[in-house]
Amino acid sequence: MLPIAVDAMGGDYAPEEVVKGAVAAAREGIPMVLVGQQAVLEPLLAELKGQLPVVHAPQVIGFHEQPTQAVQAKPDSSIVVGISLLQQGKASAFVSAGHSGAVVAASLFILGREEDIERPALCVLYPTPQERPVLVLDVGATVDCRPSYLVQFAHMGSVYMEKVLGIARPRIGLLSTGEEEIKGNRLVREAHPLLKEAGLNFVGNVEAKDILRDKAEVIVTDGFTGNVVIKGAEGFAEVMVQQVSQALGKRKRFQSALRLFRRAVDYSEFGGAPLLGVRGNVIVAHGRSQAPAIKSAIRLAYQAAERGF
Repeated sequence: MLPIAVDAMGGDYAPEEVVKGAVAAAREGIPMVLVGQQAVLEPLLAELKGQLPVVHAPQVIGFHEQPTQAVQAKPDSSIVVGISLLQQGKASAFVSAGHSGAVVAASLFILGREEDIERPALCVLYPTPQERPVLVLDVGATVDCRPSYLVQFAHMGSVYMEKVLGIARPRIGLLSTGEEEIKGNRLVREAHPLLKEAGLNFVGNVEAKDILRDKAEVIVTDGFTGNVVIKGAEGFAEVMVQQVSQALGKRKRFQSALRLFRRAVDYSEFGGAPLLGVRGNVIVAHGRSQAPAIKSAIRLAYQAAERGF
């Protein structure tokens, strides 16, 4: 199998934490190549005793830069070079914790969209009490949507759950303000009948409170709403962990439960958000990813490539 290309310069804790996560993944047998500034990466690899090849990319796209302009102005950036490796057939997937907008823009410019897909979608896997995740998309790639886009997101999410996670005929839910067909904004109301006729296992509207309640395996929404939902949930989870830790952290009988709760709300368990709808496996990791999350993102990319997604 071709290696996973990893953007070693992307993220708040790059390159140190990215290299640590990549070395840890490599020790599990995952082939990969690091993309970034050679003079910076090789000493880190030597320190960690990691034997990973490096593809030199002298430029870095910062989080403050405008995505499209940055991709065009920095052809030798780690994001552009890494995605180009994927397009050239030299890598089986690309992983980055860098500027997500730049990753989306570069993927569209270099890889192009899949046939019959009008817009790409970022999807997030949430752990649930039912021990199988729920997929939410879009969470930021396409903020202004048409009803047809949501139908395409549903098809892509369904295929992803079947191919990568082995969930046959996953249930599709449409995120709305109520379960009734008449609820929701114009986009939701117009998308609902299209999803009913799409040949998918569509179960109707799903409210945000039910995302983790086993109502559907795939939940579809526009990128603006999806991004607000996941960031709100992330902030709430972080506060809850802090509060629970302060209240119960010193009591030994609660330690096991607290560890399970931390794991349930920790994005590093899945590592990244697959970008669906482009011609290649692209994983966008959280900007604050440290080594465990990077390792999980690489594993997710490897799993998708290995199963021919």
